[in-house]
Amino acid sequence: MSKNNFKKLVEEVQNQSWYKQPLGFGIAKIDRGQKDRSKVLQANYPFINWNENFGSAAVLLNAIQDSGQSIAQGVSEQVFDVTKDVIAKAKEYFTPYLDEAIGDSHKNVQVIKALDSILASGASEDDFKIAFIYADDKPLAVETVYLKLYALSTGKAKLRALNLNGAFGILQNCAWAGNKPIELGWLRENEIELKFKGEYPDITSVDKFPRFLSHVIPQDNTRILDTGKVRFGAQLAAGTTVMPGASYINFNAGTQGPVMVEGRISSSAIVGAGSDIGGGASILGVLSGTDGVPVSIGEDTLLGANCVAGTSIGNACIIDAGVSILPGTKINLNSEAIKALEEINPGKKFSESMKGQDFQGVNGVHFRVDSATGKTIAMRSTREVKLNDDLH
Repeated sequence: MSKNNFKKLVEEVQNQSWYKQPLGFGIAKIDRGQKDRSKVLQANYPFINWNENFGSAAVLLNAIQDSGQSIAQGVSEQVFDVTKDVIAKAKEYFTPYLDEAIGDSHKNVQVIKALDSILASGASEDDFKIAFIYADDKPLAVETVYLKLYALSTGKAKLRALNLNGAFGILQNCAWAGNKPIELGWLRENEIELKFKGEYPDITSVDKFPRFLSHVIPQDNTRILDTGKVRFGAQLAAGTTVMPGASYINFNAGTQGPVMVEGRISSSAIVGAGSDIGGGASILGVLSGTDGVPVSIGEDTLLGANCVAGTSIGNACIIDAGVSILPGTKINLNSEAIKALEEINPGKKFSESMKGQDFQGVNGVHFRVDSATGKTIAMRSTREVKLNDDLH
């Protein structure tokens, strides 16, 4: 097959009535339950496609259909079996690109070539699946939950952009020994023999989600000093540093540039470039005091040690150590602060008494507690937050 024939095949497939352009797709190696092999514990994708590579999607779907599997219509997603026949047909279609599949080019061809070799060496077809997502509805299978988590953690999808409703109910709660998920029931049944033989696994966590570093290679200038501090499904922009201790980044949360993280970024929270999340500081998630509104922290903003941010704030802000700013927190401003903040926030009106939620997207605010009165006050920030370039 020539490259022109490949292009013609893609056009023919895409013009078929059954074909629907996918949002995302990929081939995964799955881990099945040790006790119940019908349970899929996790899915490892060496490469995912997200709003890209539609020619590869077309030829893979054509190979799936030619192998005898039916492609459902009107569904939001579908997971297919990987058979030697599917891979052989896909490899045949990709013939003109087989010799070019090195480095970062033609990743889908690399996947097909690698899987062809693995299956030829005796690996079970039962351990591989092909997943397609056609619409961003709630996921229905472990494979598609993982496909969406990969899209987030690789930065191919924006944070908060994907429907993950019901994901927790789909994923299995497992004991994790590194990147290997183990059924808890199987561990209980085999505990005695495993311990006597010295084969009891080194369990690093028990969770429905694996760790970020078990699935994602971060950017060269990104540092994660403790593997347990970032959950799979988080998104870390280049230059982010996650220190040990009280730091943590949950799934569907993360950073948008170089950020120092020594505190907690809860689910759906986003931190802008150049900001510093101080030791023990907490950015609340949508289920922990934010009135259900995801929290965004602007750029070049400092959250002092052990402070709490439960509402969104803008750029160049400071929350002092130990101060809590929640949506309903009463915040006092004097006339000087009102004038200064209105000057740098055109169109925004300030008053002597406001609530935390009134500061969403407001820039240049310094939140602190008046030690004489105990009142929370806001003033114009006079300090510029700058990260150490050598560290990021």
